[in-house]
Amino acid sequence: MTSNETLSFLSSRRSLKPTMFAETGPSNEQIEQMLKLAARVPDHKKLNPWRFIVFTGKARDQAGELFAKACLAEDKQAPSDVRLQTERARFRRAPVVIAVVNRFIEKPGVPEVEQILSTGAATFNLCLAANAMGFGTCWITEWIAYSPTVVTGLGLAGHERIAGFVYVGQAAERQDDRSRPVLEDLVTYWQG
Repeated sequence: MTSNETLSFLSSRRSLKPTMFAETGPSNEQIEQMLKLAARVPDHKKLNPWRFIVFTGKARDQAGELFAKACLAEDKQAPSDVRLQTERARFRRAPVVIAVVNRFIEKPGVPEVEQILSTGAATFNLCLAANAMGFGTCWITEWIAYSPTVVTGLGLAGHERIAGFVYVGQAAERQDDRSRPVLEDLVTYWQG
């Protein structure tokens, strides 16, 4: 069955810049619905090679303190007060931030790349679900995804890594579309 509404939605969705969120975000029920939809992705052998960490309210400030601590511990030079304030406010850019964590599970016949791709699909499904509910999203990693201090502070296990942080909220302003790839430059039809 063709859905012109779905095709129109997919042809017009785009990411919102992290500085363009308003303070209005999804309710807890909406977040739960987004996460249920995010989990409906290809997943060979039903491993669920991903999990979610949700940051709302004061948890965003606590995460900011962790990021400032990571700067102090990991930067080669002492970070400036401005840098530390920027890190403390990092998750304040949106009312909700959801970390998507990739979990590699050793399983015969399920290579790591399939698990990574499933995690990417879950991350993008999260974006699509939020967008379909009228919220803007921005999927970014930034340095915090690779910081040993942050990874430890968020309680990740040795077989886990951050696939990205999805910022979710209402748009404070409308963002123009960006240029898109030219398909002729990217697509070939194999002829055997």
